[in-house]
Amino acid sequence: MSKAFLRESDFEVPDPPLARPAPISQAGGRVSFTPDGAARLREELARLTDVERPKIASVTPLGIDERTELQAIDQRIRQLAGTLRVAEIVPPSAEKDVVRFGASVTVRDNKKVDTRYRIVGVVEAGLEPDWISGDSPLGRALLNRRLGERFVFTAPRGEMPLEIVGVDYAG
Repeated sequence: MSKAFLRESDFEVPDPPLARPAPISQAGGRVSFTPDGAARLREELARLTDVERPKIASVTPLGIDERTELQAIDQRIRQLAGTLRVAEIVPPSAEKDVVRFGASVTVRDNKKVDTRYRIVGVVEAGLEPDWISGDSPLGRALLNRRLGERFVFTAPRGEMPLEIVGVDYAG
């Protein structure tokens, strides 16, 4: 069959289906954020809407790669905007010797090795290597502990005696 008898649309590749965005929160409630974490999400949203999306959208004509990238950017923009709509920014605790949401906690194990963690919301966890969710097993074990307190954390690899040697809310 000659190409003269085919429509141009017969050669177009359909848009790939978008993956469903991750749920913003369990049961549609508020999502806790540290001030730093919320600021990072706002910065990412601004970068995507003001820089990345216009740069891709200005390509003429849009090829399959550009359309796929634009869809991914639009999906991330919707996800970030939705997350920020339900964000609850938790200010630092006034109790400087108690581990609360947003605290950076230094723990010492029985080998005298110090490790630092920052207790953050589930969406923020992993943005930095030492940021852990307050909903994680270790995060739950650290919350409400006091400076100098010793306790045993039960990890998958066994019990770990720990001591809280530092609590800081500076970030």
